[in-house]
Amino acid sequence: MNFKKIIITILLIIPTASCVASSFSRPVDFSKQYKTGEKYMNIRLRGTLEITTTKMTELSGLAWDKDKKILYAISDDGDLYHLKPKIVNNTLVGVRLLSTYKLKKKNGKRLKSRDSEGLAIWNGQLIISFERKPKIAKFTPKGRLIYKYRLPKKLAKIKNYQSKNKALEAVTIHPRLGVLTAPEYPLKNTGKKHTIYSLKTKRKWTIPAYPARNSAIVALETLKDGSILILERAFNSILNPLIISVRRVWLSTCSCSKGDDSEFKQVAVFNNFKGWKIDNFEGLTHHKDNYFFMVTDDNDSRLQKTLLTYWELVM
Repeated sequence: MNFKKIIITILLIIPTASCVASSFSRPVDFSKQYKTGEKYMNIRLRGTLEITTTKMTELSGLAWDKDKKILYAISDDGDLYHLKPKIVNNTLVGVRLLSTYKLKKKNGKRLKSRDSEGLAIWNGQLIISFERKPKIAKFTPKGRLIYKYRLPKKLAKIKNYQSKNKALEAVTIHPRLGVLTAPEYPLKNTGKKHTIYSLKTKRKWTIPAYPARNSAIVALETLKDGSILILERAFNSILNPLIISVRRVWLSTCSCSKGDDSEFKQVAVFNNFKGWKIDNFEGLTHHKDNYFFMVTDDNDSRLQKTLLTYWELVM
């Protein structure tokens, strides 16, 4: 969406990083006040990298393959990247690009409608959510389509969303509730709260937006205890800060017929007016134990950066 790109670009006028052929990433400070290894709210900073190659842009989703030790990243244009992070003493110090694939149909032809946004992994297969033509589908690790999930009627029709570019940004797999997804912004005529949908159980949960009603859900990640991490992005104009927040939400798993409940706790809030060198964070994935990766979508803009950050949940 052009409006989103314009606002983020104005908020984050950052000089373009110099790129050299032999360099793929470089360490950067995530905060002016907090150093790597220090605790902030309910996380501990574990290193941030700027991706300095032009080969990777518009990263919007992440997923960690614990068996193959590969970090998958998906771009808005349907490019699937296999990455190898380098972690020393629980700190992210580097990352390598192993390979790149294009998302393809079952017949091997490239997807016509891409705009891939959310990414999750289940039993070695990738689950990807899409905007513009809303869908959630299963792919092989090399990007070949396997299966399309059936969406609830409200989610299947783009006319129900705030716009074509405000559809299914986030997806995760829950051990009991199956595939969970959430529109980037509340659907039309559904109020001002966000809604998380379960494709398996047909249930849904509403939660207030943070810090304001213009906040967007850009990623979901399921933890071992069944709780959900929600990554939200909020921005209004040049006069308002860009705020990236992470909340932990416990969804009710009772078999109530209506009024499903949830409770949540704030994990971290990053405000670019308060010394955080943040950009348009859109991707989040669990790595191991209490460690997580988070990545930005640079909107294919020379004024923005692709940042890969690593942090530890300490709540």
